[in-house]
Formats: sequence, structure tokens, C-alpha cells
Amino acid sequence: MKGRIYKSTGNWHSVLSESNQVYKCNIKGKFRSLGIKSTNPIAVGDFVNFEITNKEDYTGVIYKIINRKNYIIRKSVNLSKQSHIIASNIDCCFLIVTPSNPLTSSIFIDRVLVATKSFGIETIVLFNKIDIYSKNDLNYVEQLKNIYIKIGYKTLEISVLKEINIGLLKEMLLNKTSIFTGHSGVGKTSLVNLLDPDLILKTAEISKFSEQGQHTTTFAEMFDLKFGASIIDSPGIKGFGLIDIEKNELGDYFPEFILYKSNCKFNNCLHENEPYCGVKKALEKGNISESRYKSYLSLLKGEDKNYRTDYWE
Repeated sequence: MKGRIYKSTGNWHSVLSESNQVYKCNIKGKFRSLGIKSTNPIAVGDFVNFEITNKEDYTGVIYKIINRKNYIIRKSVNLSKQSHIIASNIDCCFLIVTPSNPLTSSIFIDRVLVATKSFGIETIVLFNKIDIYSKNDLNYVEQLKNIYIKIGYKTLEISVLKEINIGLLKEMLLNKTSIFTGHSGVGKTSLVNLLDPDLILKTAEISKFSEQGQHTTTFAEMFDLKFGASIIDSPGIKGFGLIDIEKNELGDYFPEFILYKSNCKFNNCLHENEPYCGVKKALEKGNISESRYKSYLSLLKGEDKNYRTDYWE
């Protein structure tokens, strides 16, 4: 029987079958020796084959993972070198950004965009809480919009509280499996609740002490919404790291760099200290934004403490 993983906690996985029945399944031991270098061989979003072990209790055993279209991973929080698969078979990632309370920095945005691009996942930037923006917030958001729209990313300003542009967002979500990500406190779970009030997911207030969101979601879970979309709600990410991206490949995940790297004198140019660099020349002419270039250098040098790491708050 074929199904899809909607929730994964410990050794048990909630599988929705093609007949729309949920089964509680575990996995055969051999999965642990398949050479999958992750702490969780099965993730939310996976399509699997399973066999029913008890029809009355709706339990079963998963014996095969169907090849993934894509996935998002992070490094394990423990000291091992393994990774943790956040979710798989994703059509679109929605990065929820707020200019304050909490602040989403440009380096965080760029790290997410590089990571999702490396996984082959389209990303749309959502600017939330537009109903309470200050003048400084508006200026910051306009700067970000100009940068990301110019290099081909879609953006949308929304308000969960005032329900602004939620109809447009639903159109973007329709007939897709999407994942919401961003810092805790930007409104991910509140947005899911607005899209489908019957879910009533748990939320928490922003911490007045740290101005950071308080962690409410502890694991990824997928929900089918009434209007024809599937959403994966993920825990708040404090550091979205990059995994298995070599230094000489990093520039390829900055779409604006690709336009100018053919003008570099050296094929292996890292766009840092090399002479006759087409990317740096474009930067000087204003064709590449300074914030994007600074993000690139930060990721290249590993100056950001979260570079190549990732952990839940």
C-alpha cells in the first residue's frame, strides 16, 4: 500500500494512505542500515510503501521509501556528523520575514535562499505584520524587496492580523506542498491557523525580554488545508545552515553572480581577492547589491556562527 508521511515522532509515523485513512506505522530495522546518513531515515513529506499489520488499530510497517523529488536537511543537533531531514517532496518554500519584533536579517534571508536553491526548491519571501510597520520598517522592507525582486524572487506583503493579501497567498499555495520557515515569532503558525481555522495550532507571544519568538512547534507536520493546499509547519529556525556546498560552488547559488562570472579572468574565481573579477566589477557598478555580496563573503569565509550548522531554537 502507498501513503505519505504527515507526522513523524520518534519511532512512529503517521501515514495517510491513498484511500484517505491514517495509519500509525513504524519502520523495518533494515532501514537503519541502508547507508542513509541522517538521524531520521523517514521524514514528513515522504511517499512510502507500507503493509497493514492490524486493520482494527490502523497500524502498519513501512518497508520502502519512494525516491524523493527533493528535501531540506540540517545538521544534527548532537555532536555526530549526521544530518536531519526536515521535510521532503516540497513544491515551494515560503520564507516569512519581519523587519522587527523579531528582526529578520539579510544574511539570514540569503542563507535560506542559498540553501533552498541548492535543494532545488522555489522560495517566495513573505513580509508579515505589514499592519504595524514603522517608517524604518517600511524603508527596510522596500530595500529588501528591490534587491530580491531584481534577482528573480517573488515577494508578497501580508498581515495575518488584518488578513491582508491572504487571498493572493492562497493562490500561490493552491495545489502545492509548501513549507513555511523563518524565525520563531514571525507568525508561521498563526498564518497556518488563519488559512485553516479548524487546525487551531498552538502559538506563543513574543518574548518581551529578548524580542524573539517563543518556540511552539517542536517537529515538522503536514496539514491538508480546505482550499486545496498542503502545508508543512516547521519549528522556528534560528540558524539555517548550509550543508555540502563547496566554496567554489557557493557563487552559483547567487543568481546575479552567474550573470557576471563569465567576465572573471580566472575560472576558479571566488570573487573575493582575485584580480579582474567580473562579479566585483558588477558590484562597483551597482549591478549587485552590497548586502548580497556581504552575505556571500560571510558564508564563504564562515564568519557567521551558524554557517554550515543549523539548530532549532
